[in-house]
Amino acid sequence: MRIGELSARTDIPRRMLRYYEEQELIASTRAANGYREYAEETVERVAQIRELLDVGLPTRIIREILPCLGVPRVIRFPAPTPEMVGSLREELDRVQTRIDILTRHRDAMACYLDSVMAHDSGHQPNICVQ
Repeated sequence: MRIGELSARTDIPRRMLRYYEEQELIASTRAANGYREYAEETVERVAQIRELLDVGLPTRIIREILPCLGVPRVIRFPAPTPEMVGSLREELDRVQTRIDILTRHRDAMACYLDSVMAHDSGHQPNICVQ
């Protein structure tokens, strides 16, 4: 299939698909007319890439994980290297840090909102502590 069809089937812009190819996340062949041609399996591969990007993994790690992907959401590393394990741990720590920060922001916003609502209703406002 050509890039336009892949884009339509995956809801990923053509420019992003070209980027995936540049990052060696997907591959194409070239037709006689120079157009990119993608295998049917690329649709599933793009979905896997999107999931991995959505959880915050950078393309450099995704490139290492892709050969180990079979069924969606199942990763099988026949022999994970210490570097790969370390990279995944670092990414997990990075995501956890982002979650912690967002949790603090959410809690502060909820407290501020409660204080505003208490003030508007004439009740004693909450004290927000960070």
